[in-house]
Amino acid sequence: MKTDKFYKDGLHFECTNCGNCCSHPDGYVDVSEAELTRIAAFLGIAETQFLEQYADLNEQGDGFQLKSEAGGGCIFLKDERCSVYPVRPLQCRTFPFWPENIKSPYRWKLTAHDCPGIGEGKLYTPEEIEQIANRMREKK
Repeated sequence: MKTDKFYKDGLHFECTNCGNCCSHPDGYVDVSEAELTRIAAFLGIAETQFLEQYADLNEQGDGFQLKSEAGGGCIFLKDERCSVYPVRPLQCRTFPFWPENIKSPYRWKLTAHDCPGIGEGKLYTPEEIEQIANRMREKK
């Protein structure tokens, strides 16, 4: 028997540009090779330079993640704004509808504690939420 998702009536979210999701001390942003190519082109630098300046191998050693600033925030967070917003990675574009955040009402509340945009703005339908979450699931 299939149970209803807690978001069966949808969820409201609108980014407030607060930068909280980009400044978590324990956070990291995975980037695919296609994403690092796009960001490097946006910055007008070679991919090798991008890798040197802005990326590290991930913990598994099978991909890349963006470097963090000393306090743990994303290296591209400048004045509480994303300096590569038009080409930001999928992980950033799909927040807060990550599979782990929509797993339960409790996890959603935890995410909402740090994100003032949760509960505000556009009502995302359950189908839209699943579509966004599935993009993250497929990436892994």
